[in-house]
Amino acid sequence: MKKFIASVMFALSASLMMTVANTAWANEEGVELEHADVDIHNQASLQRGVKYFANYCMGCHSLNFSRYNRVAKDLGLTDEQVTKNLIFTRDANGDLDKAGALMKNGISQKDAAEWFGAPPPDLTLVGRSRGPDWIYSYLKAFYVDPTRPMGVNNTVFPNVGMPHVLWDLQGLQEKECVKEGEGEHAVEHCELKLVKPGSMTPAEYDQTARDITNFLAYVGEPSKLSRKTYGVFTLLFLGLFAVVAYFLKKEYWKDVH
Repeated sequence: MKKFIASVMFALSASLMMTVANTAWANEEGVELEHADVDIHNQASLQRGVKYFANYCMGCHSLNFSRYNRVAKDLGLTDEQVTKNLIFTRDANGDLDKAGALMKNGISQKDAAEWFGAPPPDLTLVGRSRGPDWIYSYLKAFYVDPTRPMGVNNTVFPNVGMPHVLWDLQGLQEKECVKEGEGEHAVEHCELKLVKPGSMTPAEYDQTARDITNFLAYVGEPSKLSRKTYGVFTLLFLGLFAVVAYFLKKEYWKDVH
């Protein structure tokens, strides 16, 4: 019993710590995060998300805790479709990776550290650690900043070390700030304005950012796709078992006075 109580307390503590951490990230620099409104059961959105992630993000970022064929199965894709459209990395022999391979990136850790100052992080669990709202807001928050090595900055992740790889889709934004009040009571309000349109309209880019976010939310916990269904069947089984157990108990005890 003590072990059970301890395990429950540990789970509650871990959940509380994750909530606090997510809140801290959300409030970084006082930025209000946009609601991502993701739905991991939207298979079309997940398919678009993995397409954009593979083509724009996996040059640097990996998903080392996920395999192509698992993603294919969950997203309604065939191994052939995945091999043809999503796999661009090669194995030690120089052959194209198979559908059963881990979703590694196409850059070595050494080169990445030399070029960017630090190797790009693995993003398998970013949907759980940061949360969908953070990812969605981050993808929309890049703006031109000539003082930065990559020429861009980010309001959600200040002094970010990566380039805006989706700039050709979104376009380029500039940060415009206005101060209200005077002295120590002055408050600065900033907003991002699109100064050079990309190949997508703002609404289309918002959907693309949401699709990528949706995919990363799924990758962080693929079991979400089925665990609710398992939960319903488990409760139904327990309900049926309770009825059977009740009548069995009555049968066993009917002759006991």
